[in-house]
Amino acid sequence: MTLPPQTRREARAAREAGEVRALTTTAAVPAVDVAVAQSAADTAATGTVPSVDTGSVTVGKRSSVLFGRGLLYVVVWSMQLVVSSLISPVLAHLMPPAEFGVLASAIALYQALVVLAVIGMDQASVLQRAEDGNDRKARGLMAVGMVTAALVTVTALTTIPLWADAAGFVGNHPLLLVAVLWTAPAGIVQISLSLLVAQDRIKVFAVTSLLSSVGGSIIGLALLTWVQADAVTYAWGGVIAQVTAMVIGITATRPRFAGLFDLRTMRRAFRLGVPITLGSLSYFVLNVGDRLVVQRLLGPDEVARYQIAYVVGSAVILLLTFTNNAWAPHFAALRDAVARRELSMHSRDELYRLLAPVLLAVTLVSPIALPILAPASYRVEQLTVVVFVVAITAFPVVASGATGRLLLVERRGVAVGVIAAVAGAVNIGANLVFVPMLGILGAAVATVIAYVVLAVLQQAALPDRREWRGPGLRVVLPVLASLAVAAASLAVPQDVFWNWIRLAGVLACVPWFFARLRAARGRAS
Repeated sequence: MTLPPQTRREARAAREAGEVRALTTTAAVPAVDVAVAQSAADTAATGTVPSVDTGSVTVGKRSSVLFGRGLLYVVVWSMQLVVSSLISPVLAHLMPPAEFGVLASAIALYQALVVLAVIGMDQASVLQRAEDGNDRKARGLMAVGMVTAALVTVTALTTIPLWADAAGFVGNHPLLLVAVLWTAPAGIVQISLSLLVAQDRIKVFAVTSLLSSVGGSIIGLALLTWVQADAVTYAWGGVIAQVTAMVIGITATRPRFAGLFDLRTMRRAFRLGVPITLGSLSYFVLNVGDRLVVQRLLGPDEVARYQIAYVVGSAVILLLTFTNNAWAPHFAALRDAVARRELSMHSRDELYRLLAPVLLAVTLVSPIALPILAPASYRVEQLTVVVFVVAITAFPVVASGATGRLLLVERRGVAVGVIAAVAGAVNIGANLVFVPMLGILGAAVATVIAYVVLAVLQQAALPDRREWRGPGLRVVLPVLASLAVAAASLAVPQDVFWNWIRLAGVLACVPWFFARLRAARGRAS
């Protein structure tokens, strides 16, 4: 139902005064927002525009959604983490070490290319949809993203002979060809997934996401088993899965190609997307720079040991990244700045509470898991402290996620990009200082420092930073107690008896975690 012009003007004036009002029918409003959806239904029935409470009630309802239905998207997204953890040992046994190594390098290159291919259109489309209250211009940005992804892919394909050898892929141009062919469909899938989250279409989101991640691994393993056991064959499985997922994503989101001629919307999207892309590449440096320094200063053997510890300790960080992706549309849909800030601080505190049992469990389980993941030559008994320090990074990641979402909703893309670049540079510098002193433990310490810098600078960049509050003692004290127990466990012998004690502690963390999750879902309801 279309509102009369006078009603639309009144609604616009109310929104400018800081009130959240429903402007369209329910079809044009994110389904996850119960309050706004009900308001839209009232609009359709009466022709008036009722207001929606933007205070604690709205924050409470949205918080329940974040820690309820919102976590369903996190679970689906995290399947790629589960699959990658399970598939790596299998690939290591199915293909020669040299093939496995070059495949890992090609995948890292592909991930960087996807960042360039997406160029922030996933975030821009989510914000555009929230600002408009409908999908029209957001679907236009989907079409823009498809074109940019295609251009990046074609450029990379045609220039492979110019950069392949310099990048270390001497004689492996066929693998690069397949890895680059991954780029366009993967970028389009990423944009479509963001739009599907904003539309709260969990079923088609799950199918598209699982096909692009789990499907690629399954198809790749099948090709390795029945065709040929090499990196190129496995990579083709990823291409097949991504192309299929891309078709589903395009069909579900219905890109609006007229958006290619909407220059004003496109310019706004690129003003946000380009800095985000530079920031994402800086995050890439932030996440892999430590291994480059360790490789240079300590050699490949220490890189391998650090990688094993990092995989265990950073699992929580990856889950938090998926959480940020799943929650972004909820924050974008909340147009009142005060309510959005309150929701961000509330969700940050609840994540801190959830991290307490998770970090303790990760630290306790690491002496049990590390000998399974790596042979004795890795000296795994010395890696538990590295796992602990890497896992601590989750706390500044939560802090930076809370402020980063606000900066993106306010279209402060340049600030996000510059801050990420600074954090990446700090990571490299801290590694150069601490790795010679502490070995691979120094790399873990440098990672924590870099993410703390990221969180501090993002908070300083908030326009209303004086209204930003830190967590209270009721949040801080349980977290500190958990950290103290985890740190104390590092001094306990790693023998059979104490490992059984550790396992009991891990099992005790499970009900603690779910109790905290239930509290997070019901705390503000």
